[in-house]
Amino acid sequence: MNQKNIRRILDTMGEMFPDAHCELNHSNPFELLVAVMLSAQATDESVNRLTQTLFVKYKSPADYLHVSLAELEQDIRTIGLFRNKAKNLQSMCRILMEQWDGQVPEAHEALVTLPGVGRKTANVVVSNAFGVPAFAVDTHVERVSKRLGLAKPDDSVLEVEKKLNRIVPREEWTLSHHRFIFFGRYHCKAQSPRCGSCPLLDLCPEGKRRTKVSGSMKPAALRKNEG
Repeated sequence: MNQKNIRRILDTMGEMFPDAHCELNHSNPFELLVAVMLSAQATDESVNRLTQTLFVKYKSPADYLHVSLAELEQDIRTIGLFRNKAKNLQSMCRILMEQWDGQVPEAHEALVTLPGVGRKTANVVVSNAFGVPAFAVDTHVERVSKRLGLAKPDDSVLEVEKKLNRIVPREEWTLSHHRFIFFGRYHCKAQSPRCGSCPLLDLCPEGKRRTKVSGSMKPAALRKNEG
């Protein structure tokens, strides 16, 4: 895809979702780290419901270590994989206390060494908590990238990230990450993508396949965009 079309994709998402942002509620880097860890295979809404009370009881890494694993499991049991997440939370907090004076490290390389923290989680934290440009690839970003042909269907998450980092200006990585998520969450949905009304349909191989667009059969939204 040429740079002109890439620019159009980024600008169109910006017009559709100018206020795209991290939807996980948090007030500091530590809360964000915990929320992202909890969000694995869970919705942001379910995490936000949980953290409304969780962040009242647990305000620091030390707080997570002052309770038993069983108690922490009970406190987060509304979230999927809660047992494994509780174990990782306590292990992560123990390392923060022992090696980082209870503070979340700003370096991506340090974050990914923490239990339960993968590349995506680290990217979300460094970009949203510390202002370091990063393009975190979650399920929405991956799906949208592959549908639009910005990545191949069999690309790994890391390969998708590397391709996006190459074609999107570095200063736009974080904002584009949020806009891709909003685009995938509210428009290019996993089960019912709104291809027929999508202003990017003419650039989207998956959308064309789904709607069988050709010639005069193009939908009104696309004809308007071309005009």
